[in-house]
Amino acid sequence: MPPRRRARYDEDAAPYRRRASSGVPAGEDGPYDESAGDEDERGAEPRRRRAALNAVSAGRLGLRYIADLTSKETEGVTSVEPVENGWLVDVEVVEDRRIPSTSDMLSIYECQVDDEGNLTSYRRTRTYRRGSGAYGGGL
Repeated sequence: MPPRRRARYDEDAAPYRRRASSGVPAGEDGPYDESAGDEDERGAEPRRRRAALNAVSAGRLGLRYIADLTSKETEGVTSVEPVENGWLVDVEVVEDRRIPSTSDMLSIYECQVDDEGNLTSYRRTRTYRRGSGAYGGGL
């Protein structure tokens, strides 16, 4: 059997290109980037314009914003709702871990994301115990 040839780092670099923080390979347009038109009168490159967000993207952004702002562990997105000029996203956050885990304190944070993906506001709307159910009662 012939010896295996070791791959070199410079061979087939295309599938292993460095990716930007958005997950898009560096040098490529992201999912919300589209050209805004021709070059301006100064000869600079055309400006990029973001397309409107969809519900999935708005939910992901809301989750990331709440995690960054609160520095707490997020459980997930509980709702995404379109509003005028953007999206309203509710995110469930673990406020306090307890033993047993059914006693954990959770909160719902509501954040508003505009059509370009910028956070415009956020607030905590509700705090409850994990095992308490939707309206404060037990199972």
